[in-house]
Amino acid sequence: MFTGLIEHLGTVLSIVRDEGGCTLTIGDCGAILGDCHVGDSIAVDGACLTVTGFDKVERGGWFSVWLANETLARTDLGERREGEEVNLERAMGADGRFGGHFVQVSVWKWRWAWLMCAGARGRDCDGGGEGGGRGLAAAVVWAGGRGAAGVDDGQGTFDVMLIQHTQATITLGKKAVGARVNVEVDMVAKYVQKSVQAALAGNGR
Repeated sequence: MFTGLIEHLGTVLSIVRDEGGCTLTIGDCGAILGDCHVGDSIAVDGACLTVTGFDKVERGGWFSVWLANETLARTDLGERREGEEVNLERAMGADGRFGGHFVQVSVWKWRWAWLMCAGARGRDCDGGGEGGGRGLAAAVVWAGGRGAAGVDDGQGTFDVMLIQHTQATITLGKKAVGARVNVEVDMVAKYVQKSVQAALAGNGR
């Protein structure tokens, strides 16, 4: 389980491809590796990945993960390049405040393009889907999970406003027009949506 709140920005050190996928090594992240173990889960740009190796000191602290071709197809991680920054979050602990949302960081299959419009105090982001977008927008509400500021169910789109602090501490504010991003709504919303759909279909008995 994750909160969806970014802990740290890491830097892509290397990408090594093989027939089944690729190994991604991320550096400059020693701040989140203090309690790291092989097999731990770390969310990278919103996708849950398994640590296969790490060093807490070398190159500012680094860890490696392996991404299957299925993961590369369902997320935008296959577009990462060496030297790019990525958003990082460790799995949520059960011994403190979680402070955000309940998310599994299992990215929904839709790929979203964003139109950025800078404002005086923040930045508005309009999301549009490439297939399946209406299914995602149906689970997003005004001022709800993902901080949605507006939703168009008919078009399958939503928009969010990024405060200046968020722009400075995650990579979303640096995305270009038309760039793909990974999207997941709050897990509670997904369960509610599934339960309602089952009830309306007569399968909720």
